[in-house]
Amino acid sequence: MTTELLSANHAAAAAAALAGRANRVGRGFGGGVYPITPQSECMERLCDERFDKGQVVRVESEHSAMAVCIGFSIAGARAFTASSSNGLAYMTENVFTAAMSRLPIVMMAVNRSLGPPWNIWAEHGDTLMLRDAGWVQLYCEDNQEVLDSILTAFRLAEDRRVLLPVMVCQDAFILSHTMTPTDVPSQETVDAFLPPLDLPHRLSDRPRTVGALDGPRETEVPRAEMQRAMDDVPRVYAEVQGAFEATFGRRLADPVVPYRMDDAEIALVSIGTTAATVRAVVDEARARGVRVGGVRIRMFRPFPEDTLRQLLSRCTRVGVLDRDLAPGQGGIVWSEVRPAAPQGSIVQNYIVGLGGGDIRPKDVARILDDLCARERAGKPQFVEVG
Repeated sequence: MTTELLSANHAAAAAAALAGRANRVGRGFGGGVYPITPQSECMERLCDERFDKGQVVRVESEHSAMAVCIGFSIAGARAFTASSSNGLAYMTENVFTAAMSRLPIVMMAVNRSLGPPWNIWAEHGDTLMLRDAGWVQLYCEDNQEVLDSILTAFRLAEDRRVLLPVMVCQDAFILSHTMTPTDVPSQETVDAFLPPLDLPHRLSDRPRTVGALDGPRETEVPRAEMQRAMDDVPRVYAEVQGAFEATFGRRLADPVVPYRMDDAEIALVSIGTTAATVRAVVDEARARGVRVGGVRIRMFRPFPEDTLRQLLSRCTRVGVLDRDLAPGQGGIVWSEVRPAAPQGSIVQNYIVGLGGGDIRPKDVARILDDLCARERAGKPQFVEVG
C-alpha cells in the first residue's frame, strides 16, 4: 500500500483500475467514457490506465457511456463509468436498464446542480432523482472513502445475493478536485479482495434473449426479486465490511454513521461532506450543554429506516439538512427521514447549500438555534449561506 496525494476523482479512477485488473483472469474490464464537469478528470485518468484484458471506450454521449457498460457487463466483464448532473439525466434510460437487467455495474457520480441555469457546484438532486432506479447508493464524506467505496461497490454488486449496480456519490469540487493523502492498495491486495466476476446470466454460447417484451407477470416477478436483493444489501454489506477490514486493515463506514447520539435529544441529519461541518457544530453545542448529535446517512438506497428509527428514538427534535429540492415537497432526504422519527417529535427540513453554496459552521449553528426554538415543525426552510 502506498499513500498518494489524490483528488477524489483520481482516487475513484485508481480504484476502478485496480478493480478492473483484478478481473484479468475473468472476462476483463470495460467502461464507457464521456466528459462532464466535474467528473471529467476521473475518466481522463482512467483512459491512461492499461488493462491486460479489456478497454475504456470513448463515446459520444452519457447515454452511450452507460450503454457500453451494459454491453461489457452482460458479456461478463467488470464495468465502470462516471458522470454528473445533466449527464446523469441524459443516461437515465440506461441507468434503469442496468438495474433491471441485474448488472453489477459501478458508477462514480459527482454531485452537481442540475441546469439550467448552468451551475457546476455541489448539489445532491442529480443522484437523488435516480433513487428509484434500482441502484444501491453510497454517499461519501472524504477522498479515502471514495476510493474504498469503489472497491467495496464491486464486491457488493457482484455478490449473487445482490447483483445490482452501485452508485458511489461524492460532492463536486469539495471532494472531486480537492487533494488529500489517500492510501492506495497494491494490486495483489485488491486481487485478494475482489474475486473474478462470474456473472450467472452473462451472454454465452447458450442462446438468451435480452430486452424482450414481457407481459405483466414476467415484469412483476423480476421487480419483486430486485426488492428482495435490496433487502439483502445491508446484510451483504456487513459481510463486505468484515472482508474489507481483514484485507486492508481499516473499517468501512456503516450505512448510517452516528456522532454523539448516545444521549442526544436533538439530531442533525445530513449526507455527504455536510456531516463534517455538523460534527463541528455538535461539539461546540455540547460544550454549552446542548444534548445534540449528528447522523450521517451513507447508504441512501436501500434506505436504512430501521437503523434511523433506533438512533432517533430518544430525540424530540430532528433537523434534516438537504442539499437538494423536490419542488412542491421540500427536501428529498427529509421526506424519507420523517417516517423514522419518533411520533410527536419536531422534524424540520432545512434546504441549505443549493448551487454549491458553502455550508459553514455558522450556518449549521443557525439551523440548530432555529430547531431548538421551534414549538412545531413548519414548511421547509431555505437557509442562506456564505
